Amino acid sequence: MCGITGFLGGVADPERVLGQMTRAIQHRGPDGAGHWFDLRSEVALGHRRLAIQDLSIEGAQPMHSDSGRYVMVFNGEVFNHLDLRTRLGGNWRGHSDTETMLRAIEKWGVREAVTQFVGMFAFALWDRETSELTLARDRLGIKPLYFGRVGQNFVFGSELKAFKSFPGFDPKVDRRALSAYMRSNCVPQPLCIYEDFSQMSPGTLLIVKGGKTRVERYWSAREVARAGIDHPLTGSPDDIVNGLESILEKAVQDRLLSDVPLGAFLSGGVDSSTVVALMRKHQSSVVRTFSIGFEDDAYDEAVHARAVARHLGTEHTELVVTAADALEIVPRLATMYDEPFADSSQIPTFLVSRLAREHVTVSLSGDGGDELFAGYNRHVFGPKIWKVMGRLPVNARRLVAKGLTAVSAGAWDHAFGLLERALPSGVGVRLPTEKLQKFASVLPAKDQLALYETLVTHWSSDIVRGGESHPVAWSDLGDFASSMMLTDLETYLPDDILTKVDRASMAVSLEARVPLLDHRVVEYAWRMPHEFKIRDGQSKWALRQVLYRHVPREMIERPKMGFGVPIDAWLRGPLRGWAEELLSKQRLEQDGYFDASLIRTRWHEHLGHVKNWQHHLWDVLMFQAWLDQNT
Repeated sequence: MCGITGFLGGVADPERVLGQMTRAIQHRGPDGAGHWFDLRSEVALGHRRLAIQDLSIEGAQPMHSDSGRYVMVFNGEVFNHLDLRTRLGGNWRGHSDTETMLRAIEKWGVREAVTQFVGMFAFALWDRETSELTLARDRLGIKPLYFGRVGQNFVFGSELKAFKSFPGFDPKVDRRALSAYMRSNCVPQPLCIYEDFSQMSPGTLLIVKGGKTRVERYWSAREVARAGIDHPLTGSPDDIVNGLESILEKAVQDRLLSDVPLGAFLSGGVDSSTVVALMRKHQSSVVRTFSIGFEDDAYDEAVHARAVARHLGTEHTELVVTAADALEIVPRLATMYDEPFADSSQIPTFLVSRLAREHVTVSLSGDGGDELFAGYNRHVFGPKIWKVMGRLPVNARRLVAKGLTAVSAGAWDHAFGLLERALPSGVGVRLPTEKLQKFASVLPAKDQLALYETLVTHWSSDIVRGGESHPVAWSDLGDFASSMMLTDLETYLPDDILTKVDRASMAVSLEARVPLLDHRVVEYAWRMPHEFKIRDGQSKWALRQVLYRHVPREMIERPKMGFGVPIDAWLRGPLRGWAEELLSKQRLEQDGYFDASLIRTRWHEHLGHVKNWQHHLWDVLMFQAWLDQNT
């Protein structure tokens, strides 16, 4: 895993400029730096190295192809590169996947070669023969890549930090991107928080030549989903589950390729437990696992991770985090995520990454299972809610919603607390007030798209002064649950989940690998009939059947918890002073980005337990903190 950056265009002292750009992303690759220039073509490529495969000088970048035609900087891993070497033949200088990729590109061309790569990658390739720069991002968007123009110059990099030292860089907030961020707590690709800059979309190539750019798509989740639905798997349930286990085993086994210590994140949930179980089957040494526990029982999954680790016989490391430990991270978030980012699970994700990095350099993660196997509550309950809602007049639903929201959050908390004490131990719903308020918000939805948009939306575009609406990139497959899953796969997964994992892990120079997002797993999952994902009201049915072959069912069967922190309580307690300063009326009006009066109203309602606005307020706070650090 590494960091890449570079530019096309003439600048004074390009060596100094490129050196500053690569140093800005040193955390992505602390093991070395490399620079390459072609002053005649005015192109520069920079690289920071986190040595994972081929720790020798032969794995260093920028790397040239055998003929010298191509020069590349690469961030990520191609896990099937040894298989590709067998097909490509010839002698090899070292054993890095970068060398394999370059030979594949030289033999097959960029577009064909990239379709053969199994892994996660973002790379920049200069063709000295055609004077073309090609940028590429992996199919699912696991690794990031940004690009844009500073004057007449074209710049690119793994993170926006790399652009700050480029001569003439004058960042301006893109209010359309800000509106989109406030809706969904992250900036969706291809938007970027800065004007004149963009994020590469997953599964695309960007070719730059003669001042012009063109985008080519080489893989599409939407096409994969539609093809899978049109050509579903046939056979018995055992046949389909056996096929899933086989392809998952291959994906996990491929990701054990490493010349440095390797482990896995383990929450005790379905996804991470499946990954660890298959690691144990194929890793000759003891599997190392890592989890975070919290003092607050409502957010603590450590006991479940501990039980799974004990059953699988892993070498388990657990850290119980206090509120003070977690709060210590908050001031670092705006620098770590150099676009505004407000998924509060960024805090525990960083903490578990930091814990793992004390012992290993690579960690496998279970991310992706929710999007592929209908793991989010909305996938299960959304169609059920709509089936009932669709029969009722919109006006009637609005009246019910108004009645539910007329009761304060504090009153609902008190009522649910009394109910919980009256129920048998272990019976009840986690965070019932928050779920009730979410239910009330979706009741007025006029159609399925409106229901989904409400579920995933925080603020409307009206909150941003001069902003504009950025609609959800809805992927309609006819079936409501499948449409939500595909939309999540194309948007929420790369924009939120994978961004969170990449920045948190790279902040401590840890490589995170996500075997469930092997594109072969994705393609197989979309060919599975829907009843293999949701059956009898339970999500991830087929994935659970695979897991139950390795871990007892009773260790796993429990309500989905998520990976959160009690932001609501912290904002009323230890974070109140910090938040009050960032949310002051004077500050909000002076910055001029938001409707200050609406934010202040919600802040007071939150403090007074009238309603829990934790997610909405965290969006504003993370932007305000980012603004202090990055403009």
